[in-house]
Amino acid sequence: MVLDNAERLGYDDVVFLDALTYSGRLENLEVALRDPRATFVRGSITDELVTDEVLAGTHAVLHLAAESHVDRSIAGARVFYETNVLGTQQLLESARRAGVERFVHVSTDEVYGSIDEGAWPEDHLLAPNSPYSSSKAGSDLAALAYQRTYGLNVMVTRCSNNYGPRQFPEKLIPLFVTNLIDGLKVPLYGDGLNVRDWLFVDDHCRGIVRVLEGGTPGEIYNIGGGTEMTNFEITHYLLELCGADASMIEPVEDRLGHDRRYSVDWTKISNELGYRPEVDFAEGLARTVKWYRENESWWRPIKDSLS
Repeated sequence: MVLDNAERLGYDDVVFLDALTYSGRLENLEVALRDPRATFVRGSITDELVTDEVLAGTHAVLHLAAESHVDRSIAGARVFYETNVLGTQQLLESARRAGVERFVHVSTDEVYGSIDEGAWPEDHLLAPNSPYSSSKAGSDLAALAYQRTYGLNVMVTRCSNNYGPRQFPEKLIPLFVTNLIDGLKVPLYGDGLNVRDWLFVDDHCRGIVRVLEGGTPGEIYNIGGGTEMTNFEITHYLLELCGADASMIEPVEDRLGHDRRYSVDWTKISNELGYRPEVDFAEGLARTVKWYRENESWWRPIKDSLS
């Protein structure tokens, strides 16, 4: 999505920087890297030499790098703070020194905590409940501080739960789909009534590009999908799409500190930048399941390495 918009935005080249840790997949960039404007650099956002070199002469930064799996953050939190907080600060500092014109910091709705009813506006108090979400809240504050202190043109986006092709199969939807393809049961946390808003990955990309093009420096933009449902409900959607029944559900002990409900108010990005999700949830989920069915060669080695 970003590469497709590079010429229209007046940018000649796109550089992808990724450390290719356990979930990084270079093959995900195969199509993009066929474009002569695209370059891949393997390196960490925590490495000053790397970020200074990559950002020299750069006009804009889309910062999507993060440790993002809540379960892993509960098992081992340190790397989340190192990457998400210190890595973000390093990228911001290199961007400041390079004179970057626009910096979009991509965050998560999880920084708000949990909400029983209604939806969070962008100015809601941050109340993260996991090492992952607290590390992202810290990175948000660092990004906004660089805008206020140094005048770096930073914008922050906070999205709801993403889904779609090529998502690493530790996340709920690809984990459940690949398990069901293999005839394995799906592990459903607790009572299954935790609520999430679901956002197809292409719609998220469209929202990010809107903010890159027209967002106001120093502002935060929630990006929502408009489809709230319980984990129990989405599990039954997946069972139906995979030709399975409720006997394939395996209730498991709930996650520590499991937030009950997320819901973002995305009125601001809609009114100011014209964002609307375009992919209907049923369509997006069917496309996602179809992709995993047809691309076993992509996820099979990953699942084997996780077992």
